[in-house]
Amino acid sequence: MPASVHRILGIDPGSRKTGFGIIESGRYNPNYLVSGVIRVEKFSGAQRLKNIFESVCQIIDQYQPDIMAVEKVFVYKNPKSAITLGQARGVVLCAAAIKNVPIMEYTPTQIKSTIVGKGHANKDQVQFMVQRLLKLTDTPQEDAADALACALCHDRYMTLGIDPEQISKGSKF
Repeated sequence: MPASVHRILGIDPGSRKTGFGIIESGRYNPNYLVSGVIRVEKFSGAQRLKNIFESVCQIIDQYQPDIMAVEKVFVYKNPKSAITLGQARGVVLCAAAIKNVPIMEYTPTQIKSTIVGKGHANKDQVQFMVQRLLKLTDTPQEDAADALACALCHDRYMTLGIDPEQISKGSKF
């Protein structure tokens, strides 16, 4: 892989389904490599977290990403849901840290605004734009599309030379 090409692993963490997507970013349009969903619905408690952790580690080992872009948790009305989602997100971040993959975090609003053009876009709009931007023949599954959108968001920020931290503090680009 040439030095100017970066492999970005996008993750949409979830306690039952965690989406992942990998793109290669270069001087031109990003290229799709792979995407999918880590499904752990049939497991309970700690076993779910273990399976998410091991799966993310396997993805990192197989595809050797240069960076991981992760969707930040937004506050749910239900604190229990937020805690459960936070645990899943925690094991994803831990896998990246153990594998020495740098992590960038983006809010759902940042991702949707960057990919769709409005921060409160629905899932169908995100799927449509991900399919168009990556020139995919099929619509990606919802969680995989969210993960690819996260990777594409990071790619866009880096291509434009924008510091994501400044965007989250209210600066406009």
